[in-house]
Amino acid sequence: MDLFPLGAGTSVTELTGDPHPRLALLRAHEPVSWVPELSGWLVTRHDLATSVMRDSATFTVDDPRFSTAQVVGPSMLSTDGEEHARHRAPFTAPFRHGAVYEGFEAFIERETDRLISLLEPAGTAELRRSFAGPLSVAVVTRALGLEGTTTETVLSWYDAIVRSVSEISAGREAGPAGARAYAQLQSSVEATVAGPGGASLLASAAEALTVPEVASNAAILMFGGIETTEAMIINALLHLLQRPDQLALVRADADLLGGAIEESLRLEPGAAVVDRYATRDVVLDSVTIRRGDLVTVSLAGANRDPAVFPDPDRFEARRDNLRLQLGFAYGSHYCLGVHLARLEARIALRHLLERLPQLRLDPAHPAVPRGLVFRKPSALHVLWESFS
Repeated sequence: MDLFPLGAGTSVTELTGDPHPRLALLRAHEPVSWVPELSGWLVTRHDLATSVMRDSATFTVDDPRFSTAQVVGPSMLSTDGEEHARHRAPFTAPFRHGAVYEGFEAFIERETDRLISLLEPAGTAELRRSFAGPLSVAVVTRALGLEGTTTETVLSWYDAIVRSVSEISAGREAGPAGARAYAQLQSSVEATVAGPGGASLLASAAEALTVPEVASNAAILMFGGIETTEAMIINALLHLLQRPDQLALVRADADLLGGAIEESLRLEPGAAVVDRYATRDVVLDSVTIRRGDLVTVSLAGANRDPAVFPDPDRFEARRDNLRLQLGFAYGSHYCLGVHLARLEARIALRHLLERLPQLRLDPAHPAVPRGLVFRKPSALHVLWESFS
């Protein structure tokens, strides 16, 4: 392991704060590097990242150390092969491209307008918790058919579960809050499945899976749906408001908004890393990885690989190869809710930019993305001209 001095000098603190300079060094000199503070290998090059995520037979999620499974149990996120397909199949239909637009577009438009109407007169807001979070919760709750909950309750579950996953990923023992939140979510899922009508996605999934399995996958979809969408909205808005030239391009050509969101995902993916475990001894880029070793793929590192994305630290809404960005992962674990997340982010950003005149960052509250696993600002304070 002495062969990896850059990995030895890489800290969790650095990867949590601004990881990009360190990731660039690793990518250039140690693209597969042993990082003692992660107790595993860190992969930062785009081609190597895709090869790991593509090969689930060699690099699996099905390991008792997998952080999310420790919190919510086995699910589509923590299984591979036939078991993964069994967990995922009952949830796929509502998240296909056509079904998303038919089932959710009008609802997202209404909910976005409602939330902005509540904010509009004030001329100032913190958008993560007053807009992006509530919108994401409303959509994922509708998608699952989860009954008997409020936005505040679902957000509290999500916060606790994500915090536990992050603590485990950082090598710390998770506190009891995540387990309590998951138990409450499981009770809500059980009540929904047992409730009258049986028309919800959760009730439908219970025809193929056990109720505990439905609950585990509901937790994955819940915090995945909230985390992905909330981060997409907040990070993309931050990137645009920090770059007046790019914001002007998007305002002048609404068709560029989708590219701006993808470019934001490239620069700062909401999920910065994914974990895999080697099922056998394997050589990756001349490095020998032993069976059982943790292999962490840095999506943030791969997304700034200059071999794929020229001038990789620059934000460019018109970049022509954004289909190669890995913000939604790759391979069999490619994000199930990708179409829904993209639709939500486009509608949310379009309405914010159209309805809040002279929308700008609040200089009194600087916003910086942070997080080892999940990356976004803890808050995004903005100002606009209010005419009320």
